[in-house]
Amino acid sequence: MISGKFAITLHILTLLSKFPEEYLSSEFLAGSMNINAVLVRKEIANLKKHNMVESREGKYGGTRLAKPSKDITLKDIFSMTFDSVSLGYSKNDPNPACPVGKKINQNLDSLYTDINQTISAQLSLISLDDFTKEF
Repeated sequence: MISGKFAITLHILTLLSKFPEEYLSSEFLAGSMNINAVLVRKEIANLKKHNMVESREGKYGGTRLAKPSKDITLKDIFSMTFDSVSLGYSKNDPNPACPVGKKINQNLDSLYTDINQTISAQLSLISLDDFTKEF
């Protein structure tokens, strides 16, 4: 299902892109999103795992981009936050004797595959730098 992870991660990376030489604190990042800093730190951990950011601790600690924003696509960010987009399935198993029920999940799978290919293609055309220029 769709969650806010992509939006949170993109928000973090956009802020880091606006201040490429600075280490930004999780409190600063959280303040921009009006969310708890714990949620920001959770997403930063995922970004570190994917070598998108680097962090340092201490009085002047924080997080910054590990590579130029022009080298990061929105598809890269999407891939880190989702395996794929799914708009969901019925909670109940469909009736296999029904002409619709026996094929609905198969057809939804095909639809979701097409949606994910379209999303990936579109997002691969947009760099984080391009997106950041909008601000």
